[in-house]
Amino acid sequence: MPATDDEIREKYLERAIRELNSVARDLQSCERCPRGQLLPVLGSGHPQADIFMVKYAARPSEIEEGVAFYGRAGTALMKSLRRLDIDPLAVYGTLCVKCPVLDPVMADPECIHRVAEELAIVSPKIVVVMGSDALAVINDLDLPVRQELAAQPGKLQRFTPSCEALYVPNIDDSLDEESAKRAFWQAFRVLGQWWADLPPY
Repeated sequence: MPATDDEIREKYLERAIRELNSVARDLQSCERCPRGQLLPVLGSGHPQADIFMVKYAARPSEIEEGVAFYGRAGTALMKSLRRLDIDPLAVYGTLCVKCPVLDPVMADPECIHRVAEELAIVSPKIVVVMGSDALAVINDLDLPVRQELAAQPGKLQRFTPSCEALYVPNIDDSLDEESAKRAFWQAFRVLGQWWADLPPY
């Protein structure tokens, strides 16, 4: 008896969960970066999210919890997603530098490039790249048929044949100053229109 669409989707979801768990275990046992006793800050969200958000490095609240986008950035993002009528369950967020090292420059390049594994597992429809440091990492990833992304805030760009990209300012740098908040929102709200135009499943 052939499998139904729901059963097939369930199998893909189970595989994505397994693969992300495997990445998390590998990161936690990795000794490449000088992070001492601190654990890496892992990505969080739906394992097959339509929207993949990535910023460069963790802030103290994220290091404390071990979860990307925990704290002020996460709260601001949730408010922005609600304002745009985007389902938060359709989002996965991660960091380029997952190890809480004193200076992100100390992170091993091979570890930083593991964000490519997360992208391959989640297979999003759009990647939201936050800030120039994250953009440099994404543009350096060894992905098949990847196109170079430009630092053009609020402009949808083609990333791969099956995935678009949106560059926005780093949310961590946009939380305190009014003009920085406006610049972030101006770019980020393009995601709302992209979501609204997404064909129904």
